[in-house]
Amino acid sequence: MIIKVCGMREDENIRAVERLDIDWMGFIFYPRSPRYVPDEKRYVDSIRRCAKKKAGVFVNADTDGVLRTAARLQLDYVQLHGNESSDTCRFIQDNGYPVVKAFSIAAADDLKQAEAYETAVSFFLFDTKCEGYGGSGRQFDWDILNNYQGNTPFLLSGGIAPGSLDDVLQFHHPLMAGVDLNSGFETATAMKNTVELQQFVAGIRRINHLK
Repeated sequence: MIIKVCGMREDENIRAVERLDIDWMGFIFYPRSPRYVPDEKRYVDSIRRCAKKKAGVFVNADTDGVLRTAARLQLDYVQLHGNESSDTCRFIQDNGYPVVKAFSIAAADDLKQAEAYETAVSFFLFDTKCEGYGGSGRQFDWDILNNYQGNTPFLLSGGIAPGSLDDVLQFHHPLMAGVDLNSGFETATAMKNTVELQQFVAGIRRINHLK
């Protein structure tokens, strides 16, 4: 299972989290996000040094700008949270960056919006529907995803916290590829609690190892 920790920014915290048994680290390049990573040398250098797979999160950004940022920061994935078209996603993929396309979910009908992207992205990310863009810190009804019959693997997001471990372990879908962890593990904005993360990750890895 892919374990992605998103909303990272500060060098010391990045170094601590990358020592955990996680797979991806996410960096947000949406200026309205409280976890926005400014275009400053100290952040650029810190991200470049990250030893995990790196995902850059964008919202309705200029496509050429996304590609420039991805190249400059040596990103492995581009994650899109806005109204980006399937053609935009496919263009980014064709330029060498697998795309994770996020969709906000509150009801089964919300899954229909993903259909047009089936051949244009590498992963979907299903998150809690809220006002604006970005996370709400709340968990949606994951049973809705029993209605998902697409072919694209997805990451589960939205309000996952230390107390969500049993819920994650009990949720099953053949195309669930991993989880996206963010504000539920923070001690402050963009600062992750590595003790809680380590315990959560160990719980997931232990169960997966037994399967």
